[in-house]
Amino acid sequence: MMFQTLRKAGGSLVMTVPKAFIDQNGLGEGSQVELHLLGTKMTVEAPSRPRYNLAELMAEMPQGLPRVEGWDEMPSVGLENP
Repeated sequence: MMFQTLRKAGGSLVMTVPKAFIDQNGLGEGSQVELHLLGTKMTVEAPSRPRYNLAELMAEMPQGLPRVEGWDEMPSVGLENP
């Protein structure tokens, strides 16, 4: 459990978001989060980030772009396998 102190900022009360939550969810200034309010509880949820795979990204590429010779035959080196 973690406690936060509310601070006054203009006409509002604000609290800080822990760095670990920010880092874990890839958030930064201007990021949007979802707030869920239920009685005395408030839950902050970071929106899920889209998961991409190489086949989907390649399918979205415009046709007619220059291609590197032998590119399609290169072995996978990371997590891009379908």
